[in-house]
Amino acid sequence: MLNIITKTLRTSAAALTVAGTVMLPQLAQAETFPDRPVSMVVSYSPGGATDFQARIVTMLAGKEDYLGQPMVILNKPGAGGKVGWDFFASKAKKNGYELAAYNVPHFIAQSIVFKTKYNIDNLEPIANWGADPAVLIVGKDSPFNTLEDLMNFAKENPGKVTFSGAGLYVGHHIAYLQFAKASGLKLTYVPHKGGTPAMKSVMGGQVKAGFNNLSDAFRNRDSVKILAVADLERNKEFLPDVPTFMEQGVEVDDSSVNFRGIMARKGTPTEVVDYLAQRVPMMFEDKKTLKKMDSAGSPVRVIPRDQVITMWKERETYLKELLADLKK
Repeated sequence: MLNIITKTLRTSAAALTVAGTVMLPQLAQAETFPDRPVSMVVSYSPGGATDFQARIVTMLAGKEDYLGQPMVILNKPGAGGKVGWDFFASKAKKNGYELAAYNVPHFIAQSIVFKTKYNIDNLEPIANWGADPAVLIVGKDSPFNTLEDLMNFAKENPGKVTFSGAGLYVGHHIAYLQFAKASGLKLTYVPHKGGTPAMKSVMGGQVKAGFNNLSDAFRNRDSVKILAVADLERNKEFLPDVPTFMEQGVEVDDSSVNFRGIMARKGTPTEVVDYLAQRVPMMFEDKKTLKKMDSAGSPVRVIPRDQVITMWKERETYLKELLADLKK
């Protein structure tokens, strides 16, 4: 397959030489891409779900069947992902060697609410590797054993139930906003710099509860209790005994499910994007990758580039309506 792609690129390059186009340098680059390591910005702290999964799904990048070059993770946390994505959308080179992990709804919701340097129009999806629902957690020693316990306490103590989450307008925050509106309770949200510090706040008792990723909660299940899943159905693979909010009579749906994948900047040569879009999903679906993700309680959902493009557009339209409603 690689020989066919290379032959096609050389044929295209020859045709463009006759036309005298300025695209020749990009095509020459695409012929040999990649010939050095590829970096990937992760906009969250080391050890959190996005960082943890990014290291798993890229661990086989150096194999000739995939990219033939290693992928190096660069953590740039802050402001719920905004720091890293602002950096990537404005500073990263458009050559395919500088990529980033995306989180949806996070970056889309932030681009709607805040003034950001990123949006779905200046970023280029490569492929999606997973879909991680938000879950409601409390510390292992918490007196709350059910969602009802927590809600009853919050009703009797307005404003005293604090929730941690990995920043503003990330999946955790969206799940919190839905819960606060659906329950009618007076609650307090405390944004953190990522899922890891948000999780530690729950474990250490700095907050009474938190919204976090299913995968992070699963990995820390000896230190936290998981009371509800923000999805349309239970996660039968990892948390079959944990009910959804909807099952418990609270209108919190799947709007906060965290889709994760890899993206480039808009303007990256089409040939390079197409090559990555072909090889990256294969890397995600390798048996070693899937086994590692499964052992870490990380839900896998591989989605090809064309479907991710559609998903981004649909989510943006939906989030504009959802956020307008939640802020009323």
